[in-house]
Amino acid sequence: MGKLLERLKDPARSGVYRASRDTELLDALREGGLSPVRLSLKGVADKAALMARLAQSLQLPEWFGANWDALEDALTDVRGYLVFRDQETLPADDLGVLLDVLSGAAGYWAERGEPFFAVFIDPERRVRANDLFREA
Repeated sequence: MGKLLERLKDPARSGVYRASRDTELLDALREGGLSPVRLSLKGVADKAALMARLAQSLQLPEWFGANWDALEDALTDVRGYLVFRDQETLPADDLGVLLDVLSGAAGYWAERGEPFFAVFIDPERRVRANDLFREA
């Protein structure tokens, strides 16, 4: 098992990260038999559109209220690996709150011994997050 796959299976390493490309990430997940949820935020220009995209992509329950608190609650039922792409049109304030909510979900799952990783594919390094791995 590669170092990246070891990291991805370690609940203590759960969190929000960025990577400039998804090749190594998807290869490691595939090697480990893990299936990520891929989320494109292309064209998402406001909170309402973001909530709608998340509800659809994550198959959130009908009670999901399309607000930050409801997203935080709903993520207690979503575990695993989320890979975000194309977040360039998302307003910085909404991206910041999303990062905080995802970080809270990662902490929630880590306390329960389950890995939770949200990885933003961000070649321009605009997302305020640590690098998932060192890229050559």
